[in-house]
Amino acid sequence: MPAQTKTPPKTAFDKVALEAYLRHAELWISQVQVKIDDPKPSAELAGYSDVWVHLSYNGGTKDELYYISKDGQKILKGQIYDIAKNPFQSNVDKLKTDQAPFYGGPANAPVTLIVFSDFQCPVCLQEETILRTNIPAAFGDKVRIYFKDFPLDAIHPWARTAAIAGRCMAAQGPETFWNYHDWIYANQNALKPEGGDAKEKILDYASKKGVDGMLLGRCLDDKNTAAQVQRSVDEGHALQVSATPTLFLNGRKLEGAVDLDTLKALIQIEIDQQVKTASATAEECCVVKIPQVGK
Repeated sequence: MPAQTKTPPKTAFDKVALEAYLRHAELWISQVQVKIDDPKPSAELAGYSDVWVHLSYNGGTKDELYYISKDGQKILKGQIYDIAKNPFQSNVDKLKTDQAPFYGGPANAPVTLIVFSDFQCPVCLQEETILRTNIPAAFGDKVRIYFKDFPLDAIHPWARTAAIAGRCMAAQGPETFWNYHDWIYANQNALKPEGGDAKEKILDYASKKGVDGMLLGRCLDDKNTAAQVQRSVDEGHALQVSATPTLFLNGRKLEGAVDLDTLKALIQIEIDQQVKTASATAEECCVVKIPQVGK
Protein backbone atom coordinates (compact mmCIF):
# COMPACT_ATOMS: atom_id res chain seq x y z
CA MET A 1 0.00 0.00 0.00
CA PRO A 2 1.59 3.33 -1.07
CA ALA A 3 2.51 5.72 1.68
CA GLN A 4 0.13 8.63 1.97
CA THR A 5 1.53 12.15 1.90
CA LYS A 6 0.43 14.14 4.88
CA THR A 7 -0.97 17.59 4.24
CA PRO A 8 1.07 20.14 6.19
CA PRO A 9 -0.92 21.78 8.96
CA LYS A 10 -2.41 25.16 8.14
CA THR A 11 -0.70 28.00 9.97
CA ALA A 12 -2.63 30.62 11.90
CA PHE A 13 -1.39 33.31 9.52
CA ASP A 14 -3.32 33.02 6.26
CA LYS A 15 -2.38 35.53 3.55
CA VAL A 16 -5.37 34.69 1.38
CA ALA A 17 -7.82 35.18 4.23
CA LEU A 18 -6.05 38.36 5.36
CA GLU A 19 -6.16 39.87 1.87
CA ALA A 20 -9.85 39.04 1.47
CA TYR A 21 -10.66 40.58 4.85
CA LEU A 22 -8.63 43.74 4.22
CA ARG A 23 -10.08 44.21 0.74
CA HIS A 24 -13.52 44.31 2.29
CA ALA A 25 -12.57 46.39 5.33
CA GLU A 26 -10.42 48.93 3.43
CA LEU A 27 -12.60 49.06 0.28
CA TRP A 28 -9.78 48.09 -2.09
CA ILE A 29 -11.25 47.51 -5.55
CA SER A 30 -10.40 44.34 -7.45
CA GLN A 31 -7.95 46.16 -9.73
CA VAL A 32 -5.69 46.96 -6.77
CA GLN A 33 -2.83 44.46 -6.59
CA VAL A 34 -1.95 43.30 -3.10
CA LYS A 35 1.32 41.75 -1.92
CA ILE A 36 1.58 40.64 1.71
CA ASP A 37 4.95 40.10 3.38
CA ASP A 38 5.66 37.29 5.79
CA PRO A 39 4.99 38.23 9.45
CA LYS A 40 7.85 39.34 11.67
CA PRO A 41 7.71 39.54 15.49
CA SER A 42 6.70 43.07 16.42
CA ALA A 43 9.15 45.12 18.45
CA GLU A 44 6.33 47.49 19.37
CA LEU A 45 3.53 45.15 20.40
CA ALA A 46 4.08 41.94 22.38
CA GLY A 47 2.16 38.95 21.06
CA TYR A 48 1.73 40.49 17.62
CA SER A 49 3.60 40.38 14.33
CA ASP A 50 4.38 43.21 11.93
CA VAL A 51 2.92 42.54 8.50
CA TRP A 52 3.62 44.91 5.63
CA VAL A 53 1.01 45.04 2.90
CA HIS A 54 2.07 46.52 -0.45
CA LEU A 55 -0.60 47.97 -2.73
CA SER A 56 -0.21 48.91 -6.38
CA TYR A 57 -2.63 50.43 -8.85
CA ASN A 58 -1.99 52.03 -12.24
CA GLY A 59 1.72 52.29 -11.53
CA GLY A 60 1.22 53.90 -8.11
CA THR A 61 2.26 52.15 -4.90
CA LYS A 62 1.42 52.41 -1.22
CA ASP A 63 2.63 50.48 1.82
CA GLU A 64 0.58 49.78 4.93
CA LEU A 65 1.67 48.23 8.22
CA TYR A 66 -0.70 45.97 10.15
CA TYR A 67 -0.21 44.19 13.48
CA ILE A 68 -1.52 40.62 13.43
CA SER A 69 -2.06 38.51 16.56
CA LYS A 70 -0.28 35.16 16.84
CA ASP A 71 -3.51 33.27 16.22
CA GLY A 72 -4.13 35.35 13.08
CA GLN A 73 -7.52 36.53 14.32
CA LYS A 74 -6.87 40.10 15.46
CA ILE A 75 -5.72 42.94 13.21
CA LEU A 76 -4.50 46.29 14.51
CA LYS A 77 -3.65 49.33 12.43
CA GLY A 78 -2.31 52.64 13.66
CA GLN A 79 0.49 54.34 15.54
CA ILE A 80 1.75 52.81 18.78
CA TYR A 81 3.10 55.25 21.35
CA ASP A 82 5.44 54.62 24.28
CA ILE A 83 4.98 57.39 26.85
CA ALA A 84 8.63 57.07 27.86
CA LYS A 85 9.82 57.89 24.33
CA ASN A 86 9.53 60.63 21.75
CA PRO A 87 6.13 59.99 20.11
CA PHE A 88 7.78 60.25 16.68
CA GLN A 89 10.94 58.28 17.44
CA SER A 90 10.11 55.47 15.01
CA ASN A 91 10.03 58.01 12.17
CA VAL A 92 13.20 59.73 13.37
CA ASP A 93 15.03 56.39 13.37
CA LYS A 94 14.11 55.79 9.70
CA LEU A 95 14.96 59.26 8.39
CA LYS A 96 18.46 59.53 6.91
CA THR A 97 19.85 62.97 6.15
CA ASP A 98 23.54 62.33 5.54
CA GLN A 99 23.27 62.73 1.73
CA ALA A 100 20.28 65.07 1.55
CA PRO A 101 20.67 68.72 0.44
CA PHE A 102 19.82 71.17 3.21
CA TYR A 103 19.66 74.83 4.17
CA GLY A 104 18.85 76.88 7.25
CA GLY A 105 20.16 76.32 10.74
CA PRO A 106 23.01 74.14 12.05
CA ALA A 107 22.85 70.38 12.53
CA ASN A 108 21.76 70.88 16.15
CA ALA A 109 18.96 73.33 15.29
CA PRO A 110 15.93 72.75 17.56
CA VAL A 111 13.77 71.91 14.54
CA THR A 112 14.61 69.56 11.69
CA LEU A 113 12.18 69.64 8.79
CA ILE A 114 12.49 66.98 6.08
CA VAL A 115 10.37 67.24 2.96
CA PHE A 116 9.72 64.38 0.51
CA SER A 117 8.98 66.14 -2.74
CA ASP A 118 8.41 65.65 -6.48
CA PHE A 119 9.76 68.18 -8.99
CA GLN A 120 6.72 67.77 -11.27
CA CYS A 121 4.17 68.18 -8.46
CA PRO A 122 2.37 71.58 -8.55
CA VAL A 123 1.39 71.32 -4.88
CA CYS A 124 5.06 70.76 -4.04
CA LEU A 125 5.86 74.02 -5.83
CA GLN A 126 3.56 75.89 -3.43
CA GLU A 127 5.03 74.18 -0.38
CA GLU A 128 8.64 74.63 -1.50
CA THR A 129 8.01 78.35 -2.01
CA ILE A 130 6.85 78.61 1.61
CA LEU A 131 9.81 76.59 2.86
CA ARG A 132 12.42 78.46 0.84
CA THR A 133 11.10 81.97 1.42
CA ASN A 134 9.04 82.25 4.58
CA ILE A 135 10.45 79.76 7.07
CA PRO A 136 14.08 81.00 7.09
CA ALA A 137 12.80 84.58 7.34
CA ALA A 138 10.56 83.69 10.29
CA PHE A 139 12.86 81.37 12.26
CA GLY A 140 16.44 82.01 11.11
CA ASP A 141 18.87 79.36 12.36
CA LYS A 142 16.28 77.57 14.49
CA VAL A 143 15.14 75.37 11.59
CA ARG A 144 17.20 73.16 9.27
CA ILE A 145 15.37 71.95 6.15
CA TYR A 146 16.34 68.84 4.17
CA PHE A 147 15.11 67.86 0.70
CA LYS A 148 14.33 64.21 -0.19
CA ASP A 149 13.28 62.85 -3.59
CA PHE A 150 9.96 61.05 -3.94
CA PRO A 151 9.01 61.10 -7.65
CA LEU A 152 5.49 59.80 -8.33
CA ASP A 153 6.27 57.97 -11.55
CA ALA A 154 2.71 56.88 -12.26
CA ILE A 155 1.43 60.43 -12.66
CA HIS A 156 4.59 62.51 -13.20
CA PRO A 157 6.63 61.05 -16.08
CA TRP A 158 9.62 63.40 -15.88
CA ALA A 159 9.85 63.68 -12.09
CA ARG A 160 12.45 60.89 -11.74
CA THR A 161 14.64 62.35 -14.49
CA ALA A 162 14.49 65.69 -12.68
CA ALA A 163 15.33 63.99 -9.37
CA ILE A 164 18.36 62.24 -10.88
CA ALA A 165 19.47 65.57 -12.35
CA GLY A 166 19.10 67.11 -8.91
CA ARG A 167 21.49 64.55 -7.45
CA CYS A 168 23.95 65.42 -10.21
CA MET A 169 23.61 69.13 -9.47
CA ALA A 170 24.21 68.46 -5.78
CA ALA A 171 27.45 66.69 -6.66
CA GLN A 172 28.66 70.02 -8.11
CA GLY A 173 27.87 71.93 -4.94
CA PRO A 174 24.99 72.97 -2.67
CA GLU A 175 24.42 76.29 -4.44
CA THR A 176 24.25 74.50 -7.80
CA PHE A 177 21.55 72.19 -6.43
CA TRP A 178 19.40 74.88 -4.84
CA ASN A 179 19.59 77.09 -7.93
CA TYR A 180 18.42 74.10 -9.98
CA HIS A 181 15.75 73.25 -7.40
CA ASP A 182 14.28 76.75 -7.60
CA TRP A 183 14.52 76.86 -11.40
CA ILE A 184 12.80 73.56 -12.11
CA TYR A 185 9.92 74.25 -9.75
CA ALA A 186 9.44 77.69 -11.29
CA ASN A 187 9.52 76.18 -14.79
CA GLN A 188 7.29 73.12 -14.33
CA ASN A 189 4.93 74.31 -17.08
CA ALA A 190 7.81 74.86 -19.52
CA LEU A 191 8.49 71.11 -19.68
CA LYS A 192 6.20 68.81 -21.61
CA PRO A 193 3.91 66.87 -19.22
CA GLU A 194 4.91 63.54 -20.77
CA GLY A 195 8.56 64.33 -20.11
CA GLY A 196 10.01 63.95 -23.59
CA ASP A 197 12.07 67.14 -23.37
CA ALA A 198 13.06 67.06 -19.70
CA LYS A 199 16.69 66.01 -20.18
CA GLU A 200 17.15 68.48 -23.05
CA LYS A 201 15.70 71.38 -21.03
CA ILE A 202 17.82 70.50 -18.00
CA LEU A 203 21.02 70.38 -20.05
CA ASP A 204 20.09 73.69 -21.69
CA TYR A 205 19.55 75.24 -18.25
CA ALA A 206 22.93 73.90 -17.11
CA SER A 207 24.77 75.41 -20.09
CA LYS A 208 23.27 78.83 -19.37
CA LYS A 209 24.15 78.68 -15.68
CA GLY A 210 27.75 77.57 -16.06
CA VAL A 211 27.19 74.05 -14.77
CA ASP A 212 29.73 71.51 -16.08
CA GLY A 213 27.65 70.01 -18.93
CA MET A 214 29.98 67.08 -19.66
CA LEU A 215 30.04 66.04 -16.02
CA LEU A 216 26.28 66.49 -15.78
CA GLY A 217 25.62 64.42 -18.93
CA ARG A 218 27.68 61.51 -17.62
CA CYS A 219 26.02 61.76 -14.24
CA LEU A 220 22.50 61.67 -15.74
CA ASP A 221 23.32 58.28 -17.27
CA ASP A 222 25.04 56.91 -14.17
CA LYS A 223 23.14 54.06 -12.54
CA ASN A 224 24.63 55.00 -9.15
CA THR A 225 22.85 58.35 -9.29
CA ALA A 226 19.56 56.66 -10.14
CA ALA A 227 20.15 54.31 -7.20
CA GLN A 228 20.51 57.30 -4.86
CA VAL A 229 17.07 58.52 -5.90
CA GLN A 230 15.62 55.04 -5.43
CA ARG A 231 17.05 54.85 -1.91
CA SER A 232 15.21 58.06 -1.08
CA VAL A 233 12.01 56.59 -2.53
CA ASP A 234 12.50 53.36 -0.55
CA GLU A 235 13.01 55.40 2.61
CA GLY A 236 9.74 57.17 1.90
CA HIS A 237 7.93 53.86 1.49
CA ALA A 238 9.34 52.65 4.83
CA LEU A 239 7.79 55.78 6.36
CA GLN A 240 4.51 55.09 4.54
CA VAL A 241 4.82 58.18 2.36
CA SER A 242 2.22 57.99 -0.41
CA ALA A 243 1.73 61.63 -1.40
CA THR A 244 3.81 64.70 -2.11
CA PRO A 245 4.68 66.85 -0.41
CA THR A 246 5.07 64.94 2.85
CA LEU A 247 6.91 66.72 5.64
CA PHE A 248 8.50 65.33 8.79
CA LEU A 249 8.78 68.01 11.47
CA ASN A 250 11.07 66.61 14.16
CA GLY A 251 9.64 63.27 13.08
CA ARG A 252 5.99 64.38 13.08
CA LYS A 253 4.45 63.35 9.74
CA LEU A 254 2.53 66.05 7.86
CA GLU A 255 1.01 64.75 4.65
CA GLY A 256 0.04 67.10 1.83
CA ALA A 257 0.30 70.88 1.63
CA VAL A 258 0.64 72.74 4.93
CA ASP A 259 -0.23 76.43 4.83
CA LEU A 260 2.21 78.99 6.21
CA ASP A 261 0.32 79.90 9.39
CA THR A 262 -0.15 76.26 10.37
CA LEU A 263 3.45 75.40 9.62
CA LYS A 264 4.72 78.35 11.66
CA ALA A 265 2.52 77.35 14.58
CA LEU A 266 3.78 73.75 14.46
CA ILE A 267 7.40 74.85 14.27
CA GLN A 268 6.91 77.12 17.28
CA ILE A 269 5.37 74.23 19.23
CA GLU A 270 8.49 72.17 18.51
CA ILE A 271 10.82 75.00 19.52
CA ASP A 272 8.90 75.47 22.78
CA GLN A 273 8.98 71.72 23.40
CA GLN A 274 12.76 71.64 22.96
CA VAL A 275 13.15 74.46 25.49
CA LYS A 276 10.85 72.68 27.96
CA THR A 277 12.71 69.38 27.57
CA ALA A 278 16.11 71.04 27.97
CA SER A 279 14.91 72.86 31.09
CA ALA A 280 13.59 69.68 32.67
CA THR A 281 16.83 67.84 31.90
CA ALA A 282 18.92 70.66 33.34
CA GLU A 283 16.92 70.68 36.58
CA GLU A 284 17.16 66.92 36.95
CA CYS A 285 20.89 66.78 36.32
CA CYS A 286 21.66 69.43 38.91
CA VAL A 287 19.54 68.28 41.83
CA VAL A 288 21.05 66.06 44.52
CA LYS A 289 18.44 63.52 45.61
CA ILE A 290 18.76 61.93 49.06
CA PRO A 291 16.76 58.72 49.58
CA GLN A 292 14.35 58.86 52.50
CA VAL A 293 12.84 56.06 54.54
CA GLY A 294 9.40 55.15 53.29
CA LYS A 295 9.73 57.22 50.13
